[in-house]
Amino acid sequence: MMTTVSQTISDIIVMTWRNIVKYLRLPQLLVFNVMLNVVLLLLFNYVFGGAIQTGGTDYIQYFLPGFIAQTVVFGSTQTSVAIADDLSKGLIDRFRSLPMSRAAFLTGRVISDAARYSFLLLIMVVVGLVMGFRFENGFGPAVAGLAIIILFGIALTWVAVFIGISVKDVESAQTAGFVWVFPLVFASSTYVPIKTMPGWLQAFAKINPVTPMVDTVRALFLGGDVNASLWKILAWAIGLIVLFLVLAIRRYKRLIN
Repeated sequence: MMTTVSQTISDIIVMTWRNIVKYLRLPQLLVFNVMLNVVLLLLFNYVFGGAIQTGGTDYIQYFLPGFIAQTVVFGSTQTSVAIADDLSKGLIDRFRSLPMSRAAFLTGRVISDAARYSFLLLIMVVVGLVMGFRFENGFGPAVAGLAIIILFGIALTWVAVFIGISVKDVESAQTAGFVWVFPLVFASSTYVPIKTMPGWLQAFAKINPVTPMVDTVRALFLGGDVNASLWKILAWAIGLIVLFLVLAIRRYKRLIN
């Protein structure tokens, strides 16, 4: 049993490194991701910030916690595309002939993608600090906030893995990824306070999992009551991971059997 566990861990490490090396060999992909997010941060802060009321708080203070959370949410859609790309190139067929753990391919992808958007988070934090953002609640809560974002990112990555396996082609994976991500991001407290939305949209925003994530991160970064939103986002994250991990592995087993 220990040999099996050891082999599984070894296979996961190999697949994780394979995906990281793939990113390193395509530095333009990371560069364009960083550039896109920096441009969006600048535009939203300096173009829309003056028109959005946040109760006396500087917009960069209100917006940055939500924006870096959004970076991970949108970043998870790239997982669907990458999985579908591997499937379309016949990578699964090659793995069938190898004595490799069935969990390695999917888990390695999730871990490597978590490393990718963790790098993006750090870049966005640095840019935000240059623009005037300040962590008002101390170092420990700031780290905890970033950990919450990464945990939720892992949850959404498992959703994206399931989508990528299910649709199998790159174009469909890209479209399917954005279809469900856009409403979650824009109908949440990421950009504006929920109370400024129409009543019918507030109802959706309050049950939207992105809202408690952003509220938790904002409270950890800036100070405030974190208990209610923290338990909600932990429940959402754990629930999504368990559900879509099981669904993704079942779907994957059907492909390789």
